[in-house]
This record gives sequence, C-alpha cells and structure tokens, in this order.
Amino acid sequence: MATGVFDLLHPGHIYFLTEAKRLGDELIVVVARDSTARKFKHEPITSEASRVQLVAALKPVDRALLGHEGGSIYDILEEIRPDIIVLGFDQIHNEDKILEECRKRGLPTKVVRLPKFEGDLVGTRRIVRKVAEWLALQEKLQAVEGGRRPPA
Repeated sequence: MATGVFDLLHPGHIYFLTEAKRLGDELIVVVARDSTARKFKHEPITSEASRVQLVAALKPVDRALLGHEGGSIYDILEEIRPDIIVLGFDQIHNEDKILEECRKRGLPTKVVRLPKFEGDLVGTRRIVRKVAEWLALQEKLQAVEGGRRPPA
C-alpha cells in the first residue's frame, strides 16, 4: 500500500509507485481526500476525483481509491490489510506510529521508507514555482515588447 496526495503528477510520484510495486504482488494506492490534503499538506490544485482517476491509470498501480472522509487516516488499514506500507522519503508519517496502529488492528504489516529520488520538478511545489516563474517572465516580456505576445 502507498498513500499520497498526488496533486500534480511528476517523476517523483512515478519513482515512488514503481518502487512500491516492486515490493509486493499488488499495489493499492490510497489517494488523500481534499480535506486530508488541506489538513496535512496544502490546498489541492486538482480535485480528489481527478487525482484518483490519474493514479489509477498509472502502470504500477493495481487499484487506487480515495481515503476515508473524516475519522482516522488509519481506519482504511482494516479495509486494505496491507502486508507492506511504503512511504516516500519526504512523507511526514512516523513509521513507529503506523506500526502501532497496524498492531492495534492485528496486522503484521511492515513499513518501508524509500530513499530520496533526485530529479527535476519532483515535487508539486517545485512545479508550481516553475510555472509561476515562467508566467512572471512572460509578463516582463510582454511589458518590454509593448504588448506584443510571444507565440505559445
């Protein structure tokens, strides 16, 4: 099992899901609800319906579903009953807390944290920053060129 917001898909997500799939026979991905994304990360750019649809279409993913609304983020463990939970290097989840929650539910689950993936535009914030820089440059060009827009 892997979890995440998966707001703007990027190579870091592909690495994460590909490596997670290598650890087991089936990869189930829990996509964070909009409310969960707001609580733990940021206001999502794309809707939860779009995000789960995109993640489901990725090659390494056998099944994608939305997390439960309200309650504990750990409630879904009872439904999925994962053998392994895979964490990205930058996910804020605490391995010991996850193991404790699994044990409470009678699950012999292992937790694996993946190493850092290096690459360009491997985070939603990096992508947003790059787009903002590009837009600012376009505005400067437009001002310098007197309203003439460069071709797209």
